[in-house]
Amino acid sequence: MEVTVKFIADLIDAEIFGDENAKVSNIATIESAKKGDLTFIANKKYLKYINSTGATAVILEKYIEGSNVTQLVTPNPYLAYAKILTFFTKREVKHCGINSGAVIAENTKFKNRDNVTIYPFVFIDENVSIGENVIIYPNVFIGRDSVLGDNCIIYSNVSIYHNTKIGNNVTIHSGTVVGSDGFGYAKDGDKYFKIPQIGNVVIEDDVEIGAGCTIDRGALNSTIIKKGTKIDNLVQIAHNVEIGENSAIVAQVGISGSSKLGKNVVLAGQVGVAGHLKIGNNVMVGAQSGIGKSVPDNKILSGSPAIEHSKWLKWAITYKDLPDLIKRVRKLEKLLGDKNDKN
Repeated sequence: MEVTVKFIADLIDAEIFGDENAKVSNIATIESAKKGDLTFIANKKYLKYINSTGATAVILEKYIEGSNVTQLVTPNPYLAYAKILTFFTKREVKHCGINSGAVIAENTKFKNRDNVTIYPFVFIDENVSIGENVIIYPNVFIGRDSVLGDNCIIYSNVSIYHNTKIGNNVTIHSGTVVGSDGFGYAKDGDKYFKIPQIGNVVIEDDVEIGAGCTIDRGALNSTIIKKGTKIDNLVQIAHNVEIGENSAIVAQVGISGSSKLGKNVVLAGQVGVAGHLKIGNNVMVGAQSGIGKSVPDNKILSGSPAIEHSKWLKWAITYKDLPDLIKRVRKLEKLLGDKNDKN
């Protein structure tokens, strides 16, 4: 698809410096871009390429004087890049209907049966409700009494247990399990007695869940993923956890039961959250950190146990120097010991 620079500028609300009638048909990195390509600079270290790039146009935050390439200036180049890439890669969905190889309960409720796509080997249990423009790929299981909203995409090998409530515009990637039993057991002597998990999972609008995630159903109430939240691959969310709006949960995070996360929380890779904690709004936690106590709003934490990020940076420098410090202390101890012996 070939469009003008002006078309792109209107799409991303950018100011043009250069040829607004130039044509672009592709997006490329600034190092590899050639004529007809559009590129972007979201990181200042790539500004050095602006005079050597072969791109027809570049998106960036501030105008650079002395460059011959057409510039599209916008406050958030990375967001602009995302919007343009979405435009170039958007494909019209052609609904294939319901394949005869799918097994669907007779009392399944369709908002509009004519514009859903259900592939072979899908199993949909009793009393499930399915919205418009839904796509369900092969080998998906959807348990009884569950609800899927409009514009949902459920990729292959996803298992959605009974009574799961999913909102609009939700995407769930392959291999994820939603609504499995929470880890609840009572000790009975040397054995464990299983506690029935009778709650459910609620996933609100505009949520995306990566591949290989596990989201447990609540023990009595609901496990809740609030609207706009994005969950990476291989994340474990235990029973009765609540994740606030527009949060980002990165790969291999584990959140223990009944912990509550506020809005706009970011948990980087491999963060562990203990149970029954409250994490406030706008909290950011660095990779591999361990959260063992509740966190107030607007904190940035790192380390295990997690502390304020600025303190952790100082501690990290100290850890590096510890072997040398130990050697120096031992030498001082030996010198002091020798002096005491002589006295």
